[in-house]
Amino acid sequence: MESLFFNITSTKYRVTELLNSKNEYIKRVDISNGIFFLDIHTTQTKIQTHFKNLDRMVAICVVKDGAVKIVDNIEKSEFYLNQNTINIVASSKQDLTISANESKTTDIFLLCIADFFLKRYLSTNPNEPIDFLYNLLQENITSRLINTQPIDALSLYIIDKIINIKSDSTMKSITCEHNILEFIIQRLNLLYMPDKHLAEDELCISKNAKEILLKNFTKPPTIEILAHMCATNESKLKKVFKKVYKTTIYEYVQKLRLEKANLLLKEQVLNIGEIAKEVGYKHQGHFSKLFFQTYGVYPKDLLKKNS
Repeated sequence: MESLFFNITSTKYRVTELLNSKNEYIKRVDISNGIFFLDIHTTQTKIQTHFKNLDRMVAICVVKDGAVKIVDNIEKSEFYLNQNTINIVASSKQDLTISANESKTTDIFLLCIADFFLKRYLSTNPNEPIDFLYNLLQENITSRLINTQPIDALSLYIIDKIINIKSDSTMKSITCEHNILEFIIQRLNLLYMPDKHLAEDELCISKNAKEILLKNFTKPPTIEILAHMCATNESKLKKVFKKVYKTTIYEYVQKLRLEKANLLLKEQVLNIGEIAKEVGYKHQGHFSKLFFQTYGVYPKDLLKKNS
């Protein structure tokens, strides 16, 4: 069996054109040993490939258009990655058949990250997303779909930076790796890794509070009312919520609002002011400031870039 990684010798950044015809292309870009991505756009060519390797890796698959079918030939299972989704897949060894529909437009960004790349960023906390994924890969799983989320504007913005680095850039390898790290951080921040040692009542209170906030984040209840709805007192609610979700209730509401705004920006139906009101902010300027503080880019720039 061969490895998908260890393909770079004299240079750190290498582009390989696997398909290059009219209106269609498949590019493999190796950034450094341990990380590469595929940029795929086809309109007629059927995509079907067989991965049979011994790589411990995490793949982040962004399906902008079309759909992807993955067949695990070891576990005799299959799953689909649908259009307009971002999917995180973990695999310790591969015997996978991956295919996409013929005669339909397929537009995919696939980032493959080796476990030894993740190892650079391990912490001592098993509940950190990178630690969780790295430890999972040591269990010799053949394939596992970890997470599926809708495509958001910020992800498309970062992917555009990754795939459109200038060919004559003198630091394209490190620039691309920087952008890829930004993308990994943005995606893994959406994973929730619960502490295994939480008490049952703590899990119950925090779960109930979260479900209520998810449904009412534009006009959330007061702490007093939320505590009453969760059958507890204000002090315990605030303490338990921060212990479980590592953030305050106020910060969590803001997180939900901005994540929703990020999705609305991708749809490009509403303007910035309308999006701000849709997620619960009265003033556009305040919303834009919070968005920039969280994501490092203004919402107007995402709206402009993805149009």
